[in-house]
Amino acid sequence: MMRGQGQPQPFWMIGFIPAAKLSGMRLARVSVLVDVSCVLIFVVIGRASHTQGETIAGIASTSWPFLCGLGAGWAASRAWRRPLAIRPSGIAVWLCTVALGMILRVLAGQGTAVAFIIVALAFLGLFLLGWRLLARFVRR
Repeated sequence: MMRGQGQPQPFWMIGFIPAAKLSGMRLARVSVLVDVSCVLIFVVIGRASHTQGETIAGIASTSWPFLCGLGAGWAASRAWRRPLAIRPSGIAVWLCTVALGMILRVLAGQGTAVAFIIVALAFLGLFLLGWRLLARFVRR
């Protein structure tokens, strides 16, 4: 009987991760970093366009709601399983990032004008879905 079909692993193989799974884990980690970078680019461009400055504290106060939404989107969609998938992972990550980001901004007393919601949907949709689309073409 082959290992993995009901038999326990020997103690010296506990924690062994097959190469295929390891490359998938690396892909998920890189994908999280790219998603976080997309959110931070959105925040920095937005703050610069409103001449609010690029201080670390300012960027942190603007980005945390969206980063929390991003994390929730990853968790809800289990995006680590298929991090390059547009549907369902990419769409769920994008919509959770914007929706929860806006809800958390309201709870924190930050603004959520309709124009800002539209810009956030467009920018984050283009970036969070766009890099996934490009990555799929590059991997082929």
